[in-house]
Amino acid sequence: MENFKKSFIEVSFPVKEVSEQSAREKNIRHGHISTLHIWWARRPLASSRATSYAALIPPPEDKLAWNNTRNFIIELSKWENTSNPHIINKARENIKKANDGRTLRVLDPFGGGGSIPLECLRLGLETYTGDYNPVAVLILKCTLEYPQKFGKPGEVLVEEESFGIKESKIKKVDNILVEDLSRWGEFVLNEARKEIGKFYPSDPDGSIPVGYIWARTIPCQNPACGAEIPLMRQFWLAKKENKKVALRPYVENGRVEFKIVGQNEPFPKDFNPEKGTVARAIATCLVCGSTTDDRTVRRLFQEGKSGERMVAVVLHNPTKGEGKFYRLSTEKDVEIFRQAEKYLETKRAQLMEQWGFDPVPDEDLDWNTLKQRDILRYGLKKWGDLFNSRQKLALITFVEKVRKAYEIMIKQIKEAKDSTSPTSPSLCLRDEEYAKAVVSYLAINVSRNADKNSTLCRAISQTEAIGFTFSRQALAMIWDYIEQNLFEHPSGWLTNLKETTLNVENFSFNSKSFVKTISFSATSLPFENNYFDAVFTDPPYYDNVNYAELSDFFYVWLKRTVGDLYPDLFATPLVPKSKEIVANPIRQGSPEKARIFFEENLKKSFQEIYRVLKPNGIATIVYAHKSTSGWETLINSLLDSGLVVTASWPIDTEMKVRLNAQETASLASSIYLVARKVKREPMGWINQVKEEIRKHINQKLEQLWKEGISGADYFIAAIGSSIEIFGKYEKVMDFEGKTIRADRLLEFVREIVTDYAVRQLLHNGIAGELSALTRFYLLYRWTFGEARVHFDDARKLAQSTGVDLEKEWNKGFIQK
Repeated sequence: MENFKKSFIEVSFPVKEVSEQSAREKNIRHGHISTLHIWWARRPLASSRATSYAALIPPPEDKLAWNNTRNFIIELSKWENTSNPHIINKARENIKKANDGRTLRVLDPFGGGGSIPLECLRLGLETYTGDYNPVAVLILKCTLEYPQKFGKPGEVLVEEESFGIKESKIKKVDNILVEDLSRWGEFVLNEARKEIGKFYPSDPDGSIPVGYIWARTIPCQNPACGAEIPLMRQFWLAKKENKKVALRPYVENGRVEFKIVGQNEPFPKDFNPEKGTVARAIATCLVCGSTTDDRTVRRLFQEGKSGERMVAVVLHNPTKGEGKFYRLSTEKDVEIFRQAEKYLETKRAQLMEQWGFDPVPDEDLDWNTLKQRDILRYGLKKWGDLFNSRQKLALITFVEKVRKAYEIMIKQIKEAKDSTSPTSPSLCLRDEEYAKAVVSYLAINVSRNADKNSTLCRAISQTEAIGFTFSRQALAMIWDYIEQNLFEHPSGWLTNLKETTLNVENFSFNSKSFVKTISFSATSLPFENNYFDAVFTDPPYYDNVNYAELSDFFYVWLKRTVGDLYPDLFATPLVPKSKEIVANPIRQGSPEKARIFFEENLKKSFQEIYRVLKPNGIATIVYAHKSTSGWETLINSLLDSGLVVTASWPIDTEMKVRLNAQETASLASSIYLVARKVKREPMGWINQVKEEIRKHINQKLEQLWKEGISGADYFIAAIGSSIEIFGKYEKVMDFEGKTIRADRLLEFVREIVTDYAVRQLLHNGIAGELSALTRFYLLYRWTFGEARVHFDDARKLAQSTGVDLEKEWNKGFIQK
């Protein structure tokens, strides 16, 4: 292999400052990539941009230049500088200057949500990316390809009204794609409103319903009662500091009724809205007081004995400007819903005959998945079952109007080609590919509205907003939900459209950089050997996110909207799963088979990265997984691929409080591993390698401690550092002739970190005098706080302090 000159990231990196920018970015919505379409575990733009840049420039030779480079990387990572031409152009120039004026060619084989390739494109690099998941590929096309190809200045035709007379005029605009997307998005909204707006009528006083609160119901199982139990986890409608409104249940004539308190009627002193009628699937009847156990509740759902009840309506009156307010649902509200239900039957039949397939997703949910099993246990068997009748009607109507918009665009394009008129309505619809781009964004808008308008959407009382279907990386059963009025809700169609157009504006760099998005498997890349100067990627994290099964939710709607425009992407009934690199014990047969499958396929993808990377090329691989098993498989896959880790940095990529972090030991950091194609030493003996690791890790641990890295992130960062030494050898042997793999390496690393961390925590060097249990207690609390963790992770931490966890069960502070 050729020798290489070290890059800046292999010597230093402003971890703390870039971490602050990355974590801060999670709270930014306006124009951020996350508002184009949901994608799980998407990397921050700040860290993606900063690490890619730092990997492609050399370390300076003098201290002044060193500080200038470091400060520039910090400035480059800031959100407000994403579109700063001075900063971005300087970054592009610096990369070119460092690489003999060449435009570097880079690849992200796990494109996913598009953060890394977007930042590569922003840095002026020739960018290639793709994904095995068709939903990801469509998102990548809308994030990368279409804005570069079509997001340019030009002329559009607009209609202006003067004294009641409409005139068509040519208007020069900065971005024709943004203009046309806005125009066609409003066309879709208006067409849908004309047809189904009547099913969301305003109140007589002009108040507009923006949402409807529903409760699922089951019959009480007490033979002497049989009352309907409205399943509600709690009764709050608004729970703000200056606004507290709730539903108060009461029993009348053997039925649970409600009144609204806190709005026009004061709160009763003895009423606690926190306590609902259902918790952990155990339901309590408010009429007779009896409870129904969780198994029976699930059985009632499976047998079709559950129902749902509209409880309240969320309103807004634009003339009063008082924000949202509430009223109880009426028989008229229910009757309008029934009318929508009947209209759905008619429209569904018409569209099925017209299109040749059911407009409502009739594909089965898959029992061979991890993240859908909860809702499957409640009898929700098809993807269409996740929506009530009016939600289905709204979504299929928007699908139909998007398809209609495309038909009109194509018709206008044909007319324009035959016309010599300079004022053709299709002035900027230059070809079918442009129409396909516009309609793809509209399809993504439909997909996003499905996420905001299913029966798995929770009403968030603290903000009076809608919790989307994917508030977390799973499909969890929701007892009471909010149905959105897509025409009027603050997060409805028009808001999504504005966010989409703002994204397109931000993604349109008008640069001459080349970008290509392809559908492929990372284990078999469609590129020749030594093709790329750099590979920057974010591979799957063991079993963290089951992308394929989660994205089925969106796939079924996208397929109905633009499936015929992307026949290669939407050829299968659901998202392909057989080659997805995720450890899924249900799909793969057992936890051990899942581990082997993941390790083998991740190794193949790393071998492919090795193959397509130039001899002096560089790779950064992002990884974040809290379980030891996840790290063991990553390390083994890396070692077997031939890639050698030359540096590693923990960068804080998560918000400090996340929904799934409340009771689990979630990581705040991702580890950015820097790797090269370098010649490895054939063999190392374990004692020699241990000494090298000890010396290297102690230096790195001191640096990380000063950076403020702590807890689980500290251990994970140390693992990254150990791979730098361990990976220099093709194999590491002990004196019995056994090959040392990742599990043995990690045990040793834990011992070093444990000893170092205890000494740092106590500040007095008495670590050696502490009992094993005391050391374990200190490290557990420092690492995990009061969180519950998987047994294996706790066992291995205990093992590094000399504690046998199984012998300590329930004897003191260690609870099983």
